[in-house]
Amino acid sequence: MRVYLPSTLSGLAEILRDRKLGPVPLTGYAVTPALREWYASADLEELEYAAMADAAKDSLRLLAADPEAASRRVVIVAEVPDDAIAHGAGDLVDAEDRALVRIIRPISFDRIVSGHVDDAEAETDVRAARTAVTAADTGDEDARFTVDGAAGHELMWYATQELPHLFS
Repeated sequence: MRVYLPSTLSGLAEILRDRKLGPVPLTGYAVTPALREWYASADLEELEYAAMADAAKDSLRLLAADPEAASRRVVIVAEVPDDAIAHGAGDLVDAEDRALVRIIRPISFDRIVSGHVDDAEAETDVRAARTAVTAADTGDEDARFTVDGAAGHELMWYATQELPHLFS
């Protein structure tokens, strides 16, 4: 299953150094049955885009928790064996839960298919969004508007072999 994993640039540096994703459990987003049911009119590309957008928003939460991290959202895309995935459980509290999965086994680097990272031009909006994401999660409309400002930036696509160049 293709899984979209939220990260940060410092988290990506660790992945490149350790050549694996972990420690587990990891939160990820994927085209789950619940997402397909909710967004029934969408094709696979639209469903994958929705899962990646959820991961990008979760990247903001990681940035909010790490004030030293660079203000760029990062999403790692990996092909994860089905037996390494546990789907979200319990009541759905928001739309993001529809795509939520848990990775329950470490994932080797060779399972990564790409990385998606904000361009430097997005940093101002991402910096504002990382401070607003907690309030947005609790329903603050102004904070949601700020978070949407960051979501308006498309993440840049990087092939796996290009990811180290982000640090040179």
